[in-house]
Amino acid sequence: MPWPRRGVAGMAAHNAAMSLLYPWVKALHLVFVSSWFAGLFYLPRIFVNLAQVPSDSHAERERLLLMARKLYRFASFLMVVSIALGIALAAMAPGLFHGGFWLHAKLLLVVVAIGYHHMCRSLLRSFEKLENRRRERWFRVFNEMSVLLFAAIVILVVVKPF
Repeated sequence: MPWPRRGVAGMAAHNAAMSLLYPWVKALHLVFVSSWFAGLFYLPRIFVNLAQVPSDSHAERERLLLMARKLYRFASFLMVVSIALGIALAAMAPGLFHGGFWLHAKLLLVVVAIGYHHMCRSLLRSFEKLENRRRERWFRVFNEMSVLLFAAIVILVVVKPF
């Protein structure tokens, strides 16, 4: 029978397929979000190391920049897949937005995480152009922001406080 199926039987088949697919999409979303945040945890740590590199240590600086570029590209891929899977989850459960305010708060924090990710790109560019003016202590504090963001998102999703 061609897709989409018509009538009550078609709707039942579609709902059955979605109920089987939803946990897999959710699991993949969790894996990709966790992996994306692992990149966001480590990239600012590389910035801490870059800020500590002496000006005459070109090889060390280039090695750290190469690591940061590769990590940023990989984290960007993980971010895109995470967002796509999140959109798929929302499409599979449209009633989710009517349940409570926790999802709206989570989505706001996701937008903040995307902004944090792009700020990492801007910081990487400043290191590449030798224009960084921030001290390593600033990067240490900046590094902790991703952990707090991840913790807040997990708490909102698991506890659903409102």
